[in-house]
Amino acid sequence: MGLQTNLYFILLFVLLSLSWGQGSDPDGERSSCDHCDLQLSCNCSYGGFTSVPTVTDRALTLDLSFNNISMVTVNDLTGHARLRALSLHGNRIAAIHPSAFDSLWSLEELDLSDNQLTALNHKWFSKLGALQSLNLLNNPYSCLGSHPVFQSLVRLRRLWFGGPALEELKRGDLSGVTQLDELTVHANNLASYESGALGDIWPLGRVTLRLHGPFLRYDTDVASAVLGDVTYPETPIVLEDLHLITNESVQSFRETARRRIRSISFHNFSVSDEAIVNFLMVIDRAPVTTLIMDGVTLTGEGRWEPASWTDQKNIDEFFIRNVVVLDVFKFVSFLELRFLLQYPRKVSVINSQVFVMPCNTSHLLSSLQYLDLSDNLLTDMTLAETLCNGDGTLKDLRVLNISGNALKSFSMVSHLVEKLSKLTHLDISRNGYSSMPQGCSWPTTLRYLNISRAKLTTTTPCLPATLEVLDLSNNDLKSFFLILPALRELHLSGNKFLRLPPGWLFPSLQTLTIQSNTLNMFDRSDVQSYKRLQSLQAGQNKFVCSCDFVAFLQSGLKGGGHALLTDGDVHLTDGGESYVCDSPLYLQGEPVGRVRLSVVECHQVLFVSVICGMVLFAAVLVCVLLWRLHAFWYLKMTWAWLRAKRSSRRRRRYRDGAGSEPLLSYDAFVSYSERDASWVENFLVPELEDPRHNDGNSVNPRTPRPLTLCLHKRDFLPGHWIVDNIMSAMERSRRTVFVLSENFVQSDWCRYELDFSHFWLFDGNSGGDAAILILLEPLSKNDIPKRFCKLRKLMSSTTYLEWPQEEERSGEFWRSLRNALRGEEEEDD
Repeated sequence: MGLQTNLYFILLFVLLSLSWGQGSDPDGERSSCDHCDLQLSCNCSYGGFTSVPTVTDRALTLDLSFNNISMVTVNDLTGHARLRALSLHGNRIAAIHPSAFDSLWSLEELDLSDNQLTALNHKWFSKLGALQSLNLLNNPYSCLGSHPVFQSLVRLRRLWFGGPALEELKRGDLSGVTQLDELTVHANNLASYESGALGDIWPLGRVTLRLHGPFLRYDTDVASAVLGDVTYPETPIVLEDLHLITNESVQSFRETARRRIRSISFHNFSVSDEAIVNFLMVIDRAPVTTLIMDGVTLTGEGRWEPASWTDQKNIDEFFIRNVVVLDVFKFVSFLELRFLLQYPRKVSVINSQVFVMPCNTSHLLSSLQYLDLSDNLLTDMTLAETLCNGDGTLKDLRVLNISGNALKSFSMVSHLVEKLSKLTHLDISRNGYSSMPQGCSWPTTLRYLNISRAKLTTTTPCLPATLEVLDLSNNDLKSFFLILPALRELHLSGNKFLRLPPGWLFPSLQTLTIQSNTLNMFDRSDVQSYKRLQSLQAGQNKFVCSCDFVAFLQSGLKGGGHALLTDGDVHLTDGGESYVCDSPLYLQGEPVGRVRLSVVECHQVLFVSVICGMVLFAAVLVCVLLWRLHAFWYLKMTWAWLRAKRSSRRRRRYRDGAGSEPLLSYDAFVSYSERDASWVENFLVPELEDPRHNDGNSVNPRTPRPLTLCLHKRDFLPGHWIVDNIMSAMERSRRTVFVLSENFVQSDWCRYELDFSHFWLFDGNSGGDAAILILLEPLSKNDIPKRFCKLRKLMSSTTYLEWPQEEERSGEFWRSLRNALRGEEEEDD
């Protein structure tokens, strides 16, 4: 059998050596974990990792719990010199390289619980000089090893070790551990204990022991030795998983009584009447002040009278939670327990299905100052019995906690506690209150009132004005408008508030919590209305991230203290991460501290004003530019031309429908300036419409044929649109004569007439020689406005007639003009 065991260990050693060698291969691929937050805390739990993944070497905490890691190799944690906390809880680790933790010089917390470590190696911890917390629970090692495992952990303050396989503890196993704030030892199957194994630790804080096996086997020596080594007057002892039935099972507590223990707790244990009676006898006259029982199963009937002769006057606190009475119908009354109930000042019976405490029992609690009956089955009627119908029986009661019951009447509670003249704290939370009356009577000493997690929709003056702390969290309140001059703390989280309550209602308020409401925003004036406010928690609301709100809140989040810039220096104690935008939609979910709003959003009036000014300036600039480029003229001409063309087409369709030929009434339409009217009337018209005989020098004298001219002053129809008159005249004329001069160019009328007429002349409806230009005085193409582009082009490509300055050349001028108007050459005699 020994040979097989040796072979097994040799094979295991070879496999582990190969595994370490493979793990140290720098080319080996390792999975990575990037679940690290801004505080450099990496949460890689439940990641399915089979080996230690790579994370940033700047990580301060690393949680690798609940994975499938089977070993920790020499290089898995190399480079993590800054790591403060490492959790490998809930893996399958069976092997750890001796130098695996050597680089973790700054490590303060290490959790190796719930793994498969069969032996502990002191080399794991040799370089962990900063370690303060070490958890080795629930691994299958049977002893702590031959070499002191914790020798180098000089700063260790919290230690958890043991498990189902731990069977032996020897003196020197905890060598090096000099003092602890907390010690937990799981030794349900402890078979061998050497006295003093835990005795060198001093000072020693809270101690938790699991010694189910020694107590069940009545192994008094082992149990007494363990209790004797860890029992000190100021050290609270917690015993878990005990089964106390007979007299022998409680004899080990004589050692604790001898060492004058003051606080003892029992968690998850069952006990009989006989064991309780004998336990009370064992601790008779011992200075036990606190007796705590959590998760208790009472197998008896409550017949503890045989211990009535004992002296238990030192017991100050009874704490009982999660009690199960196996035969509740046979359980006797507590009326015979005066020897136990007349001394305690604090009694807690929590979640134990208590539906009533008879008034006679309440009378026994003559020294009671603190009573906690939370999470039971009390109703308004049974509470009246418990408090003796409000007659003030519990005259010294200062704190009453009846939360988590089935109470519904607010006025009933106020009536029952009215005569408790020393009551300062009242907790009636987690009950079924849906309303409160307008007026109530309360003890004048009441300072703290908790009505959270009820169903209140409104508040009334029923609330006492003496309150200093009021908790109305998790109700259905939408507003709060009561003057409470002494109030220092107000808790309104989990309601439906749209804005902060007015600060002038609470002149003494220092702390306000209003998280998880429907609060949209608050501003500087809202906060400044609270004259003495120091702490504000308003996160987890549906904030509208307007410019003013973001700027105001960010002014308080800039500094590390999260202090709003107000006269009272209000601190946001819930941190900037709690303030998240709900709207606008594109900012939803964004922390307010990281929001960056543009100038357009924050200064809309100024932005719109600037934009409008710029647009107006640009419009003026464009208008000036268009005016300089004669764009308006072109638009006006185009519009007029389109209208004229439309009128012209109607006239043509009318003539075409009538089957008539176009009527040409004039030989020429004359366009001229009013200032040149004398030349037109005195020279042009007489010469063309009433021609004289040729001069005597002519060989073949004859009178030229008279021509008909269309003049706007004479021939335009009155009352018609000028463009229609112009177009009609042009349609009825074979030619158009422009009498060009400086006056023509400068005349508004001529330009107006020319503006409308030159479209018709040069759009292809007239002949190529339809226009005849007469220059009364020398005029170059550059003197013509640039907007008359076709006229300028015509002057470049068409021969024009110049009015001669010499009188003898006038005859030639008139002959040329007549020929141009008639379209034929006149031969001289």
